[in-house]
Amino acid sequence: MHGPVALVTGGAGFIGSHLCEYLLKQGYFVVAMDNLLTGDVQNIAHLYNQPFLFIHHDVTNYIYVDRPVAFVYHLASPASPKDYQVYPIQTLKVGALGTHKALGLALRHRARFLLASTSEVYGDPRVHPQAEDYWGNVNPIGPRGVYDEAKRFAEALTMAYHRVHGIDTKIARIFNTFGPRMRMDDGRAVPTFIVQALRGEPLTVYGDGSQTRSFCYISDMVEGLYRLMMSDYHLPVNLGNPQEMTVLELAELILRLTGSRSRIEFRPLPQDDPRVRQPDITRARSILGWEPRVPLEEGLKETIADFRRRLGLG
Repeated sequence: MHGPVALVTGGAGFIGSHLCEYLLKQGYFVVAMDNLLTGDVQNIAHLYNQPFLFIHHDVTNYIYVDRPVAFVYHLASPASPKDYQVYPIQTLKVGALGTHKALGLALRHRARFLLASTSEVYGDPRVHPQAEDYWGNVNPIGPRGVYDEAKRFAEALTMAYHRVHGIDTKIARIFNTFGPRMRMDDGRAVPTFIVQALRGEPLTVYGDGSQTRSFCYISDMVEGLYRLMMSDYHLPVNLGNPQEMTVLELAELILRLTGSRSRIEFRPLPQDDPRVRQPDITRARSILGWEPRVPLEEGLKETIADFRRRLGLG
């Protein structure tokens, strides 16, 4: 083995695969675990000749790793509205049972544990921007509630293990993240707009496009996750880009960067879709010395190039 062992659940997913790559560069032996419900082995195939092991496993079942584990990054979960509305029960199970099993592994190995939570715990927020001390405005029985409440429960369980068992735990509340390897059909704004623009199809904007989001490039996000894991802080920390923009502005920017002549098509706003989303990253700046560095346009250009390649467009 080379260096300490880091387990990444959801390691074949978008963020998980980039995190595996980052940890390998830091000298870790990385174990990626994924049931491939929404992950893809193609995201990690290029890592197989490194100190890396992939285990095809559903983390809602007992987790066993036959080597001492020093760090557990728990990222396993469907992560887009399209996915967790197709897989609502699986989303709830991985948030509850999966987090329980991952914490159990951390307890057995006395490993550090990081939960990848989400800005969705804030729901459709009545406080703007969202700081970590805001408790959120979540509809627990709405179509998005399965993801929101799964992550809220996962946070509560993580803090319980910290308080009762003394596990060194971290909670990252991840805001909209984008970059290469995003699934082209995952339903989120960035991949949807890029695919539509490159194919010359209408860009589907929900509502009037005035709802806001804040987009963080993947390299910044994985660095934030790593810094949080290495910190001594146990309460939730927002990780995201505080640069806020409307969804319509995003669509127009992607049209410009792709050179597409696609038109914009407006559709009804889905139920419980958040009207605003912007992280207050004061805590990340002060505790981790972290903030996003990659400009939005630069990150989008890299993502568009990746999508062009995968679509066979050169």
